[in-house]
Amino acid sequence: MAKRPPNHGKPWSDAQVAQLERLAAGNTPTRVIALHMGRTPEAVYAAATRNDVDLSPTNQSPYGPRRK
Repeated sequence: MAKRPPNHGKPWSDAQVAQLERLAAGNTPTRVIALHMGRTPEAVYAAATRNDVDLSPTNQSPYGPRRK
């Protein structure tokens, strides 16, 4: 059985939501956000959805990599 993160099952505080917004704005991958915050990636996705935080990377083309 996998070890639970330290904040598993705990409610999100306003400070944690603000930290989530900062990390998402900084283009941090979701798995890294989860590690920093002591949450699972699924919990990060759920909190982002509840608080209208966009987790999509800003540096990727929607049409795939460019070929030279």
